[in-house]
Amino acid sequence: MKNPNGIQTLMISAKKINDRTKAIVIINPNNPTGALYPKEVLEQIVQVAREHQLIIFSDEIYDRLVMDGEKHISIASLAPDLFCVTFSGLSKSHMIAGFRVGWMILSGNKAMAKDYIEGLNMLSNMRLCSNVPGQSIVQTALGGHQSVEDYIMPGGRIYEQREFIYKALTDIPGISAVKPKAAFYIFPKIDTKKFNIVNDEQFVLDLLREKKVLLIHGGGFNWQQPDHFRVVYLPRIEVLKKATDSMADFLNHYHQ
Repeated sequence: MKNPNGIQTLMISAKKINDRTKAIVIINPNNPTGALYPKEVLEQIVQVAREHQLIIFSDEIYDRLVMDGEKHISIASLAPDLFCVTFSGLSKSHMIAGFRVGWMILSGNKAMAKDYIEGLNMLSNMRLCSNVPGQSIVQTALGGHQSVEDYIMPGGRIYEQREFIYKALTDIPGISAVKPKAAFYIFPKIDTKKFNIVNDEQFVLDLLREKKVLLIHGGGFNWQQPDHFRVVYLPRIEVLKKATDSMADFLNHYHQ
């Protein structure tokens, strides 16, 4: 489910389910695309899971980083009859990655996953948990002023960086992109014929060596074609400008 074209990918993925399939994993909002799955796509995922009695694991750690007036929908709210495990935390939405505070929410038909839940209880009884200082900030972070809302509105840092990176990348000949709706990633497409790219990992290594700009190639996210790469647009605009100017200069002459 990492293609911005979520519905088409869902149809392809459903054909891969066999008698060994135990669960469906989704990342919504998505890394690496920055896509936000609409309700109709989530409902189709639920229907597939329901037909095959599959567990749904949903990583929703970017759920507060949603822009353009869009709304994040937790897939568990659409599947009360299925066993769902929803993952979230503070490291992304509250920009405190170093605290490593996260949680899992188990909902729906827990009878489907007795062994799994027993394993979780065993781990928790062994005192495997987040650090105490980190736990102490959860209530304040979730219940206090949500500064992230200032970041994702027009004029806010993440919003403006998203606007900048989308335009800067799509202004480069041979690069196209879908504007992300959430998180802080963009997954541009590169014209492989124009640059004769047959190995996307080689492309990002060549860029790194020549321009000292680091990207992640699409293959790092199991994308099969050598025509995508991921950009994290968390750096401030002046840093993003320097990086995209370097990319544009690199692609002026690059031919693999």
